[in-house]
Amino acid sequence: MPINPERDVELLKRTIELARMALARGDLPFGALLADRDGEILLEAQNTAGTLRDRTGHAERNLMTEASLKFEPDFLEGCTMYTSAEPCAMCAGSVYWAGVGRVVHGLSEKALKAIIGPHPDNLTMDLPCRDVFAAGQRPVEVVGPILEQESAAIHQGVWTEL
Repeated sequence: MPINPERDVELLKRTIELARMALARGDLPFGALLADRDGEILLEAQNTAGTLRDRTGHAERNLMTEASLKFEPDFLEGCTMYTSAEPCAMCAGSVYWAGVGRVVHGLSEKALKAIIGPHPDNLTMDLPCRDVFAAGQRPVEVVGPILEQESAAIHQGVWTEL
């Protein structure tokens, strides 16, 4: 895909801002966006698990639901999902089933689990999205973790205050 590394960083920084906005609204700090093959933002989403009381309201799953309703899989194959943290198994599954061809993430699932611990509001698995995608029948490119410290910073103190 022709998106360059500088644009990847710019778009990933936007997901971190979306995560901050989710936290300010009363949700967990996760944000995601979908960009086309030219790096233009098509859709943005935030975690809604708190405000909507939907434990599946992860930013990435919310984004993939909207994307799959709006775009055809052939188009989504050329798109990239950017997310402030590595997609969990559920969210990676939604990326796969929606048909998105590339994922760029900040904080790794392993690092997120280390920050959160056994918190009941996010029982994070140590299951990299690459492993989920590898079990599928079509390729999904994964780039990350990048900006991991910046992505981790928005989680500091959040999980002890809940």
